[in-house]
Amino acid sequence: MIVNATDEGWEVIHQQAHGLLAVQLAVNWKPELRPIRWIETLIALTEHDDGQEEWAGKNHLTKTGAPKDFQIQEYSVTQARNMVTIALEKSRWNALMVSMHARFLYEPMQGKDPQMDEFLEQQRKNQKDWLRKLAVTKEEAQYAYAFLQWCDAFSLILVQGHIPPSQRRLEISPGPDGVSYYLSQRADQTLLVDPWPFECDEFTAHTEVYHLNELSFKNDQELYDAIGKAPIEERKWTIKA
Repeated sequence: MIVNATDEGWEVIHQQAHGLLAVQLAVNWKPELRPIRWIETLIALTEHDDGQEEWAGKNHLTKTGAPKDFQIQEYSVTQARNMVTIALEKSRWNALMVSMHARFLYEPMQGKDPQMDEFLEQQRKNQKDWLRKLAVTKEEAQYAYAFLQWCDAFSLILVQGHIPPSQRRLEISPGPDGVSYYLSQRADQTLLVDPWPFECDEFTAHTEVYHLNELSFKNDQELYDAIGKAPIEERKWTIKA
């Protein structure tokens, strides 16, 4: 979950919804700059954070009972394996993208957990094998993953409320072309990405935000039930050249 504190309690955005927002940004990318295996790459982007822990016990709560933001979520080898397994059921390219994302997330933990070390080594072998069998180059895969990562970073800026005020510029991330892209917000609240990487001059993206008034919960089931009953806001952003 992406969890933001508010005056009344919490805003909760599911990570799957963040993935869907990332795809809304991706589909507008200029055709000549798109990676190979376009549809499969979009699907990998949609599902790159799937496989989360089940709603049981206190998997989604902090020690004080607050909804747990993904940034303080303890890593899970089980979730990492689930991500790749779910992706592989669709295609090896989809699994390749998700596997590369898993390595990006978890390689800083190399040497700290034997199970994680085993998982990372398996991903290195998987990726080499999938590249060979798909007859694609390492550079093509890296370009596609860099695109996925850029859309992921942009989506996270939006859902975490990190848009800079007063028309200041914030670097989104280097794009797959190696170019640094910057985000700013105009006085009319429309967003500018510079340089402009999109096919159309203007589009709107959205996500669903759950508003919780309770500050803490006894267990995952209580949180799950509260989210199910919570008011839902469809938050929109207009991105304009």
